Amino acid sequence: MLNAADFTALAAIVGEENFYSDKPHTLAYSYDATRAQREPEGVIFPRSEADVQAILRYCNSRKIAVVPRGSGSGFTGGSLSVNGGIVLALEKHMNNILEIDLENMLARVEPAVINKDFQNEVEKIGLFYPPDPASQEYCTLGGNVSENAGGMRAAKYGITKNFVLALRAVLPNGEVIRAGKKTIKDVAGYNIAGLLIASEGTLGVITELTLKLIPKPRLIKTAMGVFPSVEAAMNATYRTFAAGVTPVAMEFLDNLTIRAVEAAYKKGLPIDAGALLITEVDGNTEADISWQMETIAKIFRENGASLFYEARDAAEAAAIWFARRNASQSLKIYGANKLNEDITVPRSALPELLRRIEAIGEKYDHKIPCFGHTGDGNVHVNVMTNKQEAVRYHNAEKAITEIFEAAIALEGTLSGEHGIGLSKAPFMNMAFTKAEMELFRTIKRAIDPNDILNPGKMGL
Repeated sequence: MLNAADFTALAAIVGEENFYSDKPHTLAYSYDATRAQREPEGVIFPRSEADVQAILRYCNSRKIAVVPRGSGSGFTGGSLSVNGGIVLALEKHMNNILEIDLENMLARVEPAVINKDFQNEVEKIGLFYPPDPASQEYCTLGGNVSENAGGMRAAKYGITKNFVLALRAVLPNGEVIRAGKKTIKDVAGYNIAGLLIASEGTLGVITELTLKLIPKPRLIKTAMGVFPSVEAAMNATYRTFAAGVTPVAMEFLDNLTIRAVEAAYKKGLPIDAGALLITEVDGNTEADISWQMETIAKIFRENGASLFYEARDAAEAAAIWFARRNASQSLKIYGANKLNEDITVPRSALPELLRRIEAIGEKYDHKIPCFGHTGDGNVHVNVMTNKQEAVRYHNAEKAITEIFEAAIALEGTLSGEHGIGLSKAPFMNMAFTKAEMELFRTIKRAIDPNDILNPGKMGL
């Protein structure tokens, strides 16, 4: 628990206008996208890396928990306080694009720069930053790195870790480290940047990022295929990649999701379809784009697609993408609450994974609409339930456990992009051996012996 002296000392570091312990602030920072609530004792807004250093030095000496936070858009409780302490809110001041280097095709940014704002700025000069999480309009780049966020373009371009060249971070004792370099090649020393990526703020507070950029593709084309079954769509997905085409995106909606979107938005979707696949390709020549689309169309039809439709312009492309971008919010027709997970398996295992999820839904009498990034094997599974019905909610939780077991059995993972945080922490022992979990804890103890940085997360 913080005492009066702690409040005075922390306010002295950043100024009273940047430290708050009043109820409106502690409540405002007690939520993230999970809608779970964990109230901190205070909220502090560092103005600079030096402020972060001073805050962590003080909190480490007093063993005060510090929870780094970007915009609070995470789905696993990663930015929520567990045992009081303070939220280190970066979005107020540390939100500047420091440099866009056209010659070396990289950028330096502070952690609270909004993903979409950054994409827009680099595209003005013909460069491209591919990671595009669904929350790109409001999520921060520091949060993306801390969770190793993905997005719809991951099928071709990879995820956040593939674009981090270097970073600066403050350790719990207040020391600053720089991990990585501006160079494309760097094999000197341990890969500390790789260790901090996806660490969910448990090892250090990121204060600066150096991000790789690539040339922006000149052309892009969007299409949709309608399939009789999820299995047919999944087969078409991995056979497309096997044929030598690497789509920018390959997204799917199952029948339950299609029906939900149509019920909510009346877009004329084929509600009897087993699945939709939305795909997008890019390139720099018309010949390349045409070859990719022709190959995809052929494979889709060979795997049962009853319709293959190419968008003729940007407006039609946006209309095709509407169903995928609005899938999550449309699912409320099936229940007041949903247990939303983002399991990932090898692409070839997708048909079996979806079969097992369907069987689990039948076993517990729960609707489990699925959609997601089939191009990289990442499926968003939504067990629909109602917290007011205790027995059904308990069965929904059991269904989630069995879904995780299915993903692990198929050589998959608990999370493709949302991270572990609080909500998936109980399942870490399912995915990792005792020796592996102890290794994680050993690293945590070595860097953060007082366990002040985001304690209670990731099962550590």
